[in-house]
Amino acid sequence: MPLRLGTTAAGLVTGYVADALFGDPRKGHPVALFGTAAARLEHRLWADSKPRGVAYAGLCTFGAVGLGVALQTATRRRPFARFLATAASTWVVLGGRGLAAEGAEMARLLEAGEVPEARQRLSHLCARDATTLDSAELTRAATESIAENTSDAVVAPLFWGAVAGVPGLLGYRALNTLDAMVGYRSARYRRFGWAAARADDVANLVPSRIGAALTVVCAGGRARESWRIWRRDGGRHPSPNAGQVEAAFAGALGIRLGGTNSYGGEIESRSRLGEGRDPEPVDLRRAVRLSRLVGAAAVLIAATAAPTTPRGAAPDQSIGSRATKTPARRSVDNSAAAGPGVDKKRVTRRNRRTGVAR
Repeated sequence: MPLRLGTTAAGLVTGYVADALFGDPRKGHPVALFGTAAARLEHRLWADSKPRGVAYAGLCTFGAVGLGVALQTATRRRPFARFLATAASTWVVLGGRGLAAEGAEMARLLEAGEVPEARQRLSHLCARDATTLDSAELTRAATESIAENTSDAVVAPLFWGAVAGVPGLLGYRALNTLDAMVGYRSARYRRFGWAAARADDVANLVPSRIGAALTVVCAGGRARESWRIWRRDGGRHPSPNAGQVEAAFAGALGIRLGGTNSYGGEIESRSRLGEGRDPEPVDLRRAVRLSRLVGAAAVLIAATAAPTTPRGAAPDQSIGSRATKTPARRSVDNSAAAGPGVDKKRVTRRNRRTGVAR
């Protein structure tokens, strides 16, 4: 019996494996190219205006979605080409390996007592002011970033890939990148970046809660505690999404997150998430391992949920099956629908290349 695996599911799994094995391309990363184009468009469109920001976010996002729709249309009756397009897009938008590598490097520096180096390295994960942070605060910042971006850089792209195929993958990454670029509450972006930030919030509403639920599943003997802390503390975060996964991680690791943070000279006090001691470098390593487990669970769920028949393809045109010469019936499917390596206070431009969200 031939193996029947839908092209979207096979592409998501293959792209996930490619990211896990190879990480991000070192040169010519498509996300970096998108970021460059978006920065140029911002230079032309910027104004201290919400309507301008809406136009900017719309042009950038729908441009990415349009590319995804074009790819799916071109491969509508070519299952293997659809598989390759999905796999390549998944590899491009995921940031799991880069996220884990940055977390492990931060843990190494902190364990070695190399605080100045760790302060510089933190910028690869988030945009907090690190110049005055001590080892404990650096550890907390990195742990929170690992938790949040397990959702933003792994779970959410896989979710949108399963729901909307290539347009979902590219559209989500475009939104998340724009949020990292202009989604600040600074004087320059408070109005202009409003649309990108709110759209990113909406795009992550479901994935963040899936990420929190998968964290509970992967928490082992602390699953009950992870669930309890998630349900109790998930809504205490300023972001409607970041607190969900951070609270679940805090419960799973038996640590306490949250506190006072500084971004661009602005101080923000956040509620505490979880109970127990503050995180230590060893907990940062545990967070990285938990992040990998959640990512693996997410790709299994995404592959299971993804449609088995591409739009316009015959029912048996899946990876591993023989193509039919009978004209394909048009089926109703969401795979062509448009859908949308770290801290919600926005990453630096260097982070755009890695796919690591803010």
